[in-house]
Amino acid sequence: IGYFRKKVATQNYGVDHVIFAPFGDDPVLISQVKITNSGAAEAQLRWIEYWGCQLYQFSFRSFMESFPGKCMHELRRQFSTRFEHRFKRLGDSSGLLESKQFTGRDPAEEKAFAATVAHLENNPNPFVSAPDKNAPKLASFDDLTPPRTFLVSIDAAPDGFSTNGKAFFGSGGIEHPTGLDHLLDGDLDESGTQSVLLLERKFSLKPGESRTLTFLYGYLPSGFDIDSLVAKYRKSAQTALRDSSEQWKKSGLRFSTHSEPWVEREVTWNYYYLRSGLTYDDFFHHHVVSQAGIYQYVMGFQGAARDPLQHSLAFIFSDPEIVKDVLRYTLKEVRPDGSIPYGIVGHGMPMPTTFDDSSDIPMWLLWGASEYVLATRDIAFLDSQIVPIYGVRAEGETVRALLARCYRHLIDYVKTGQHGLMRMLRDDWNDGLENAWVPQSSQQEVAEKSESVLNSAMAAYVFNYYALMLTYAGDDGHIASGIRQKAEEHRSAVQQQWTGKWFRRAWLGPSLGWLGEKGLWMEPQPWALIGGAANEEQTSTLVKAIDQELRHPSPTGAIQISGSPDRITSGVSKTEPGTSIAGGVWPSLNQILIWALARVEGAMAWDEWKKNSFARHAGVYPQIWYGTWSGPDVLNSALSKHPGETTGGKPFGWKDFPVLNMHAHACPLYSAAKLLGLEFTEKGIALTPKLPLESFRFDSPLLGIVKTAKGYEGWYNPSVRNTWSVRLTVTADEAKHLERAEVNGMRVRTRIGQGTIELRGEGGAGSPFRWVVSRG
Repeated sequence: IGYFRKKVATQNYGVDHVIFAPFGDDPVLISQVKITNSGAAEAQLRWIEYWGCQLYQFSFRSFMESFPGKCMHELRRQFSTRFEHRFKRLGDSSGLLESKQFTGRDPAEEKAFAATVAHLENNPNPFVSAPDKNAPKLASFDDLTPPRTFLVSIDAAPDGFSTNGKAFFGSGGIEHPTGLDHLLDGDLDESGTQSVLLLERKFSLKPGESRTLTFLYGYLPSGFDIDSLVAKYRKSAQTALRDSSEQWKKSGLRFSTHSEPWVEREVTWNYYYLRSGLTYDDFFHHHVVSQAGIYQYVMGFQGAARDPLQHSLAFIFSDPEIVKDVLRYTLKEVRPDGSIPYGIVGHGMPMPTTFDDSSDIPMWLLWGASEYVLATRDIAFLDSQIVPIYGVRAEGETVRALLARCYRHLIDYVKTGQHGLMRMLRDDWNDGLENAWVPQSSQQEVAEKSESVLNSAMAAYVFNYYALMLTYAGDDGHIASGIRQKAEEHRSAVQQQWTGKWFRRAWLGPSLGWLGEKGLWMEPQPWALIGGAANEEQTSTLVKAIDQELRHPSPTGAIQISGSPDRITSGVSKTEPGTSIAGGVWPSLNQILIWALARVEGAMAWDEWKKNSFARHAGVYPQIWYGTWSGPDVLNSALSKHPGETTGGKPFGWKDFPVLNMHAHACPLYSAAKLLGLEFTEKGIALTPKLPLESFRFDSPLLGIVKTAKGYEGWYNPSVRNTWSVRLTVTADEAKHLERAEVNGMRVRTRIGQGTIELRGEGGAGSPFRWVVSRG
């Protein structure tokens, strides 16, 4: 995994060309080509390595300017012409170094953008608003000082070079470059849009002989220098791909079962894509796992802020440092009032969007931070310092204090409405609910008076979990008890929204009333189960309704809204039933559903996990190329006119880039852990595996659990060494046969109560607490 390969063969020659990003965080690509002489005579050959240097920035400014009818892509290409290029040979003549200088914006473009901003100040559209006038001075819509790029021949010195793309391609163009008729000219003076990076290698091959050439292309952000990068990869040029592959094999989490071998492949694939989606933000100086997809690679924004937090949960088990970096990134976004920008564009610029007043985003930070601390036991993280970016204060604040600020924002600003439910404000997880279901004439009332059953159902769990984390971290109960009381208030408010079959979705105010009485909405239901809002009888009824209304109609994952009048949107924006927020299939939602089902119906949870897989989508819709190896954040359900596809149109044209959305890769990983019935507790971990499998193996650096015919075994290896508890709950009948127990290789006595076996042992900080329960 992790490479692009191109093979070309003729009667006389064979070319095997591989381009890959080596495992890790180095800002480089390795281009390695093996040329073979398959002919009968010795051959004198040339290879021209070509890389472009014209930047295409995913400018949100260009996206904003496109609303009057201009082409966003052409605006971005025009912006790239505002940079001049300068080239120089490296000191050892092994390659070329390129730098860019911004010459200023086109006055006509400046005027057009000013007009766009003025219009948005008075007429915000349903998605975009005017830019934040209080944004930090260093923030900008575009990168005006991009890092230098380079191209180096690392296995031997090049025989020629040029930066004149116009002269090289000439009249023959990309198919038959004129420059192939003569040696590269050595011209480094080209500075405009025709400039490129060209290196030439000359060599001879005897019949049957092969030669491998290796080139290094990259850029130089802060903290990297070209000499160190070239020296590092020059040493490993011949084995670089193999070395990178070995690193991938050692990394990540694994989940497998003998009965379905494809599961292990899919989990490994998803980890690769998720880890590869990790990028570094040189404004925040931290990594982030952006949602990506059309949002970043077409529209040009990193958002919503809840998404990197959700993606990072999968790294809890394999790469906790990534989780901590994403948390730090988000903590730097926390504003003085405890709110968090909906998204980020360009270089640290808060995304100018009407979605900015999101009611739920701080909850995702509380959840992510609590999960990280309870999983890794890294209490010191809570007292580390963060300097928030937005606001007047420049002093550092502790993580603990910033989390408390986010909690107070939810309590004091978002607050609750007349039904005791958390208000929805402009939106909750469903960013488009208000635009799709609320007419323009009612939007102000909805913004002021709407309430979200989803928010309160989530708060019932997250607030309680946050309190549990604070208790573990040393709170004497004074703070945590108040947070638990708020969790209980939200739980009680959700309980009042039971319709007899499911929980309502939202209160839209006196004029529009309740949403979610005519149809079953997925969003609040799993959280109501996880947060304890449903009693035993309601749980049984709700699970049956979910199975019948949301799961059975769809062969590839539960749908977001049942086939009901609620799928018909009547607001400012129209959505085709069975697609997007009107009944599409969302990995982000189904991840939570799998978790909820795993607590009560293991077989159903396992079936739902498989239905959301790429393997299932490929089997059901083999004619649709996306959804088979990567996908968007939503696919059309079987209730749409085009099932298995995704939707097009402005501004959310998922078909424009229907892959590389990180939800498609992160959600199956985190939910795989939840299939085990895994919860982190104050004293350790609890496992309640209800999977209908005779054997399985979940393997990660943090923890593992293996089921075989003999019983169960596992390990827990947090960052701190201590005595930890593992509580394994199985059926009472299965527990009767698990008579033998071991802790760290020593047999121990244990008591079994109602199918629960608790083991305690020392471990952590690199030496796992290992446990076994097996048949006698």
